Amino acid sequence: QARAAGGRWLPWLGLALLPLAVPPAAAPGGCPSPCYCVATPELVQCRYERLDEPPRELPASVHNLSIAGSNLSVLRRAAFAAARPLPDLRLLRLRHDNIQAIEDMALQGLPALRTLDLSQNPLVSVASGAFSGAPLLRTLQLNQALLAAPLEEQLALALRNLSLRRLELAGNRLQELPFALLPAGLEELDLRNNSLQRLAAAELRSLEAPGLRGLRVSLGANPLRCDCALRPLLVWLRSSATRVLDARSLRCSGPPPLRGTSLLRLRPEGLGCGASEGGEAGRLETASYVFFGIVLALIGIVFLMVLYLNRRGIKRWLHNLREACRDQMEGYHYRYEQDADPRCASTTGTP
Repeated sequence: QARAAGGRWLPWLGLALLPLAVPPAAAPGGCPSPCYCVATPELVQCRYERLDEPPRELPASVHNLSIAGSNLSVLRRAAFAAARPLPDLRLLRLRHDNIQAIEDMALQGLPALRTLDLSQNPLVSVASGAFSGAPLLRTLQLNQALLAAPLEEQLALALRNLSLRRLELAGNRLQELPFALLPAGLEELDLRNNSLQRLAAAELRSLEAPGLRGLRVSLGANPLRCDCALRPLLVWLRSSATRVLDARSLRCSGPPPLRGTSLLRLRPEGLGCGASEGGEAGRLETASYVFFGIVLALIGIVFLMVLYLNRRGIKRWLHNLREACRDQMEGYHYRYEQDADPRCASTTGTP
């Protein structure tokens, strides 16, 4: 009886396993052979297939394309639309693909592309027209992609004609604000996990430029050093806390007494600004003390000169003062002797 029941279930089990036996490339609309489509051809993923170039035959209706763990090296002109344009592609993820160079018009044929992820690629060269084929690009992710070479000038030229709304630069060991990479109209900037110890006053002023007043920044996981040089950032943070998305998570990395302290709990005036710290505020305070000392020294010199030039008059004045004091003391002494004389006392008491 058990065998009979098992026999009845076998055909159904075979039908259930049949979709798993169909290779991914057989999906409707046709996925490229090294990749697979998830649910529909609108979502294509190519993971760790060691591709040397982007897949050629992509479904025309693809919306999201993800290629990871390949060896694309160079993105040439119309790299993803050489065969035909992809009018519906909106998201392109190219992580860990060993991309080193992006040539002019590499995104040609992707008119609807809005998000491009180039994270974890050792970029060395970016052409000035690298992103010109994607006029609607709004989000660019370059996390851990600027470690191989200094690309600030190249990227500044490549981004000048874009209307980016979000730029991610996390994990790039940046030591200062990359102002040249901030196009007007940018709304979100991710600077987490870099090497920022502070933001200088000039950098903070650049965030108040007309096209960046609505910019919100993420600064978490940076080695912020809570010394005198951090004062401008603390002042700005207190007045613009809503512009730092992770303000509550910011912590001091040093000096040791303040390590782990939340930045929002610090007061700008509570940070030491001695000359040994070398901060801009410390140098200004030291200069003010030096100037004050010089002024006092000049006043002292002038006073001594006045005394020297009027030494005779001062001597005469001291002599007169001494004579006056002596006359006064002699008068006091005379009255004292008169009051102490018993003859004068008895004469005064006789009727």
